[in-house]
Amino acid sequence: MADDYYSILGISKTARAAEIKKAYRKLALKYHPDKTQGDKALEDKFKKISEAYAVLSDPKKKNQYDTYGSADFQQRFSQEDIFRNFDMGDILKEFGFGGGRRGSRGGFSGMGGNPFSQSTGGG
Repeated sequence: MADDYYSILGISKTARAAEIKKAYRKLALKYHPDKTQGDKALEDKFKKISEAYAVLSDPKKKNQYDTYGSADFQQRFSQEDIFRNFDMGDILKEFGFGGGRRGSRGGFSGMGGNPFSQSTGGG
């Protein structure tokens, strides 16, 4: 079953851009890998939160998601499509999570771009 991006962020389908961003910021802060100490389940939750925000924060992707629905959208668009032109680093810098390599805990090697294309192996 495909994930519902609105449910992941805990917002309604009528949420405006500011509400989407606020919900993402709150959840990203809570589930960021630097705060969850290598908990794989919470890291996966962070990835889902980021994916939901990458789609819902982009008006074109949001429109396509709303048009096709969750399952069809995820069949039509790859992870690269979803995260194209999305820089998680911009918003995470606001919380004090800068870019760059994150030690050897197995976190993301960088905070920008697609978290699914980053190395998650320990270093």
